[in-house]
Amino acid sequence: MNGIARFRTTVLDCPNPRELAEFYSQLLGWPVAPGGDDDWMVVTDGGPPKRLAFQRVADFQPPQWPSSDRPQQLHIDVTVDDLDKAEAQVLRIGAVKHEVQPSEEDTFRVFLDPAGHTFCLCRD
Repeated sequence: MNGIARFRTTVLDCPNPRELAEFYSQLLGWPVAPGGDDDWMVVTDGGPPKRLAFQRVADFQPPQWPSSDRPQQLHIDVTVDDLDKAEAQVLRIGAVKHEVQPSEEDTFRVFLDPAGHTFCLCRD
């Protein structure tokens, strides 16, 4: 099926694009793309559709999941081979484990990136 457009990038608002790009670069193993600045950074595995971009928003307010006052609106799920090992690694690079962990069977764990966006480590 042909669509009208081709997916390009998911963009996350944040207060510090460079910091968030470095975090996701380490999380995903994707390099930070050249040409960014203090207002805009990209990490990519080489091009669309696997690109994440980060744009500065001066009055950025992070989501407050699971509250509906400032809902998450978007989150990233990544698959890992070993949840315990991956958890230790993401905490080391600046993630925070969320106090709410809704997976009763421990099939995924919820974290916050350095800007406060939720993301999940998921079992393969």
